Amino acid sequence: MQAAYHYHKGQDIVFPASGNTMFMWKRFIIYGTIGLVMEFFWTGMGALLAGDWRLKTYSSLWMFLIYGSGVFLEFVHDRNRNWPWLIRGVFWTAVIFAAEYLSGWFLRSIFGVAPWTYTNRYAIDGLIRLDYAPVWFFMGLFFEKLHDYLVYEKPLFPKL
Repeated sequence: MQAAYHYHKGQDIVFPASGNTMFMWKRFIIYGTIGLVMEFFWTGMGALLAGDWRLKTYSSLWMFLIYGSGVFLEFVHDRNRNWPWLIRGVFWTAVIFAAEYLSGWFLRSIFGVAPWTYTNRYAIDGLIRLDYAPVWFFMGLFFEKLHDYLVYEKPLFPKL
């Protein structure tokens, strides 16, 4: 299925051309919110594993914009959806590493700080952590499913 963008005067861009009414800006908000929730869960679990029962979480409002910008990659998913899942997972890992590095570099260049600073031995310039590759692999595949659910109304999870 090949999707296309349609512009309607006075409206947002609708995706796909089939007339789905879930506008890009709404999906931007959904992706940003889900990304933040996942990040809160991730940092809360990190606190738990460190023995901190307060389960404090942290993030940055910049992350809402960064996760939300995944809406601009939907057309890439529509073009690579027929690739084997393993290849797509590796592809999304590389894309997420690139997006994380570039967005962190951009924010650091403009404001002098990035929302994150990685310091372990797998970190590159404090902006990406190579040991997060498995997380990005599965997160990329999850956001594919989310995209299909939001745009094409496909079930997020198979029926049992």
